[in-house]
Order: sequence, then C-alpha cells, then structure tokens
Amino acid sequence: MSSFKGTYQYSVDAKGRISLPMKLKKNVSPQADNSFVITRGKKQCLFLYPQDEWDKIETEYRKLNSYVDDDDNFLHLLYECAEDVSLDSQSRIMIPPSLREFANIQSDVHVIGLLSKIEIWNPQLYVEYKKSIPESYEQIATKVMTSKG
Repeated sequence: MSSFKGTYQYSVDAKGRISLPMKLKKNVSPQADNSFVITRGKKQCLFLYPQDEWDKIETEYRKLNSYVDDDDNFLHLLYECAEDVSLDSQSRIMIPPSLREFANIQSDVHVIGLLSKIEIWNPQLYVEYKKSIPESYEQIATKVMTSKG
C-alpha cells in the first residue's frame, strides 16, 4: 500500500516530464513496479496513481452502471484522459500533452502527496484553489472529524 504526503515544487522539462520526488518514490509499493496511471483530477489538476492503487479503485469503478447517465459520463470523462506511465531511469514520468493542457501545466508544477495518490497542479491554479476554500483548516477539520465519530 502506498502512502503519500508532502508538497514539492518541480520543473517540467521540454519533453513534458517531471521528476517524482524521492520522498514520494520511496513510498510507492513494490507491487506497483514503477507503473502508474495518470488522469484528470476532480479539480483542474492531475491524479497520479501507482498501478496497485489504481487497480483498487478500478475495482470500485467497475461497480458503476454504464446505463446510469452520471456513472457513464463520469467513466467517459475519467478514462478518456487516463494513460499508463512508468518511471524512467531518472525517476521521471511523462505527462501526456492532453493532460498538460487540461491542467494548464507549462514549466512548473506543484506536486502533492495525498494518501494513495499524487496530485500534480499548475502552481497558480493551486494557489487559487486554496484561496477558494471558504473555511479555515480548523473549521474544516472539526466538521470532518466530528462527523466521523
């Protein structure tokens, strides 16, 4: 099981590759075999899943019903952008051009470890996203954690 946390700033090279931060790479489970799935995120960012983690959520996606419009629309929008990627010998992954365009990724990225996945953001879009959160961390934490008890 992979477990990611932390935030990192990286540059995108001319071929659209970014280095996977070593602190994140060391937490990729051996079962992933340096293979990942990259796709669009919930917001204007990218989700990068180690293959073993993708396999787990894909099991849940298979339970969706393609005859239900919301399920079908979600699957189409997610899978049309999903691509298999692997770490190269220098621990870089290639971000496909269509996904760079979707997330407005140009020269720099903000990389965030988030439990079983890694998010990749345009740094400015991430700043805008954080500013759009209407409540403080303390308010959100209290609301989320008290609803779990």
